[in-house]
Amino acid sequence: MKRAMFVVVALSALSSNAVFANAELAKEKNCLACHAVDAKLVGPAYKDVAAKYKGDKTAEAKLVQKVLKGGSGAWGAIPMPANPQVSEAEAHTLVKWVLSLK
Repeated sequence: MKRAMFVVVALSALSSNAVFANAELAKEKNCLACHAVDAKLVGPAYKDVAAKYKGDKTAEAKLVQKVLKGGSGAWGAIPMPANPQVSEAEAHTLVKWVLSLK
């Protein structure tokens, strides 16, 4: 029983560290200059993005491209610029994190 409890606690710690690490990556890549987790700034709140794309199996690929290349029209008149400082692998990590928010 102790071993099972340890595994549960360890997995919880790992998953919460992953969330923190991805928030740190968003900060490091300057994403938080325009976005916040739960409030609209220049761009939409990340929780709103997650809600909009919930259940969309193509969302990750679409949003990775938007992070990398920029885009406009999905959330209003202000365009999202391209992010050349973000690698494709980092874009996948960031998008998976955003889509996991509730």
